[in-house]
Amino acid sequence: MGDKRDLLILGGGLVGMTLALAAAKKGITSHVVDRADPAALTADNFDGRASAISTASWNLFTNIGLADALEPHGCPIASIAVTDAMRPGRIDFQPEEHEGSLGRMFANQTLRLALFEAARDNTLINWHAKADVVERVRGPHGVSATLADGTVLEASLMVAAEGRQSPTRKEAGLQLAHWDYKHRALIAGIIHEKPHDNVAWEIFYSDGPFALLPMLDTKDGKHRSALVWTVNEAHAKGYLALSDAAFRAEVEKKMHGVFGHVEMNGPRSSYPLSFQHTARITADRLALVGDAAHGIHPIAGQGLNLGIRDVGTLVSVLVDGMKLGLEPGDAQMLKRYEEWRALDGFSVAAATDALTWLFGIPGKLPSAIRRMGMAVVQRTSPLKTFFMNEARGMSGDLPELLREQ
Repeated sequence: MGDKRDLLILGGGLVGMTLALAAAKKGITSHVVDRADPAALTADNFDGRASAISTASWNLFTNIGLADALEPHGCPIASIAVTDAMRPGRIDFQPEEHEGSLGRMFANQTLRLALFEAARDNTLINWHAKADVVERVRGPHGVSATLADGTVLEASLMVAAEGRQSPTRKEAGLQLAHWDYKHRALIAGIIHEKPHDNVAWEIFYSDGPFALLPMLDTKDGKHRSALVWTVNEAHAKGYLALSDAAFRAEVEKKMHGVFGHVEMNGPRSSYPLSFQHTARITADRLALVGDAAHGIHPIAGQGLNLGIRDVGTLVSVLVDGMKLGLEPGDAQMLKRYEEWRALDGFSVAAATDALTWLFGIPGKLPSAIRRMGMAVVQRTSPLKTFFMNEARGMSGDLPELLREQ
């Protein structure tokens, strides 16, 4: 007791810790509570888990001072190739030279290391790792969380950044629109014979998308990518049980030789896919960010970026309100945050859900119709520019932290 801070951030993953650092950049103090062991999350191995960081998200990392630490480890995405099962009619999203890349690929471990190292040195962040919350209180004058060891943390505003199963959101009674895709994402790292040329591939099959995401070459010059392969839940156990040689053969079959011979790079993992969207992302002295607010299909790699846009918006709202003398838990600021994020959160969730449904329809006729539509987009520059700006997070009313300074 006695160290009351501006924010009580429950969840210290990629989104929660980004929020703490972005808030600290603006002089806003926080407690950050996370159950995980930082050493386990940053262990020296590549498990295939990687994230595409959009232009807007990279702007935020730059503006809070993380770009120098991250830049050497990111692989630029020069273009995105979108195809329906490698049939004719593909779309190539490639920005003009002056616009830079479509984003950067990072191993999640690299992002965590940069965030955790910056947080450890920041006096405005009081980080409680390997800690369980046993009680949450939101009252008229502030919020608090009691940890399993009896420590009580106090703040003005509680922020739920615990992910899709957020206990804070559930306790607050915020309702979800939710459905199960009955699909599972298989995650793996691969080494391949041919260079990827900084191209991200999104190959759509009727049983789910097959994404190849460019990573930096290994230290000994081997070409490397991250694989996110969506399969039917009923088939997932079978794929995970395959030997490396058998799994590699299945991967090569899906790739149609685009990168030549393939080798596995590290272990395989998987997670179930579902849609969830919270109609309200605030309650009394509570704000939701990241997957606690909206869990989407990884079909367009927008999940983390959506959470980082939550961060940029919430910090902007807090800064503006605090300049006027409002305290961080003020209802007016929470209302503004919810309204600002409503359209972007809903539209991205709806778009990824629609793509999942559209490309999941089997048969020659649906495929022909899809490829006709893709050919129209390929030939229509304004449409391609619109989709690229959406993917880069550079559309709409952007808060200061998400803009290039």
